[in-house]
Amino acid sequence: MTMTCDAGKENCIGWAARDPSGFLSPYQFNRRAVGADDISLTILYCGVCYADVAWTRNVQGHSKYPLVPGHEIVGIVKEVGSNVERVKIGDHVGVGTYVNSCRECEYCDEGLEVQCIKGAVLTFDGIDTDGSVTKGGYSSYYVVHQRYCYRIPENYPLASAAPLLCAGITVWTPMMRHNMNQPGKSLGVIGLGGLGHMAVKFGKSFGLKVTVFSTSLSKKDEALNLLGADNFIISSNDEDMKAMEKSLDFVINTASADIPFDRYLALLKSGGVLSLVGVPSEVKFQPINLILGMRSISGSVTGGTKQIQEMLNYCAAHEIYPNIEIVPIQYANEALERLINKDIKYRFVIDIANSLK
Repeated sequence: MTMTCDAGKENCIGWAARDPSGFLSPYQFNRRAVGADDISLTILYCGVCYADVAWTRNVQGHSKYPLVPGHEIVGIVKEVGSNVERVKIGDHVGVGTYVNSCRECEYCDEGLEVQCIKGAVLTFDGIDTDGSVTKGGYSSYYVVHQRYCYRIPENYPLASAAPLLCAGITVWTPMMRHNMNQPGKSLGVIGLGGLGHMAVKFGKSFGLKVTVFSTSLSKKDEALNLLGADNFIISSNDEDMKAMEKSLDFVINTASADIPFDRYLALLKSGGVLSLVGVPSEVKFQPINLILGMRSISGSVTGGTKQIQEMLNYCAAHEIYPNIEIVPIQYANEALERLINKDIKYRFVIDIANSLK
């Protein structure tokens, strides 16, 4: 589906995909005017997420072109509406995976806007309340309602903040929901990419015993020595997996490849939880493995506005930083290809301010 640009002078520059090839190139378009409750921020950095691959290439079949991706946005406030009190011009702020919601349902009332009954409006390729299609952070600036804009603590490096707004909050939310911030508990992390490495960092900060599971022996050194995990196991090693049975309080699956669910359920203690944040093609397991151990399988997406701000504050206070590779916007297509090939430790961040002209 192709959308036409608004009439008039195009006031924002960015990079967009025009078709399902996903190839990005320079693009000019309009942002809406700043409303009474809006913030306009000059974008300095934007993280690169696998969603950028999926949407630019129309993997789910509903992408609207031209499509400007990017939902890990960090910048500086350049204009505020008359009702804005939370931030002021010059503040460091971030925008995550959604930029609007109904603000009336029980979930919005609880600060869980990502679960909005009417559906949260995505930061890119969403339909906003005025009917326009949202365009993401591979661009020069963004206009957003103040509710969906987060303060980046002044002492926190802005480039490092970008991946927190999707990768970070995606693992933070289920860990907090299942009380996995209590020292001494045992955490299993499946997959060691953008999400998995943040789960390890949070786990170690919370005082958990962290075991990383991977299909690749090449990840062992980085898991143990770079990220500080306590244990590393190749998931195809039957003997090592057997030795871990009934030892973990919580396992978070950050991988999108299919996994042997029964094998991982066996690792959980009674009442343990296997949480899915990666998206396998199917979920297949023997029900008895849930029933006998009182175990659960749960899903999670990003987080509510309250949770996102709490996570940002925690990361600043405890000096938790994603491992990033900073690239110019002109490298965006190569970055997406490298992301597909898992050739990144662990998150690309685009230097918008110094490369988008």
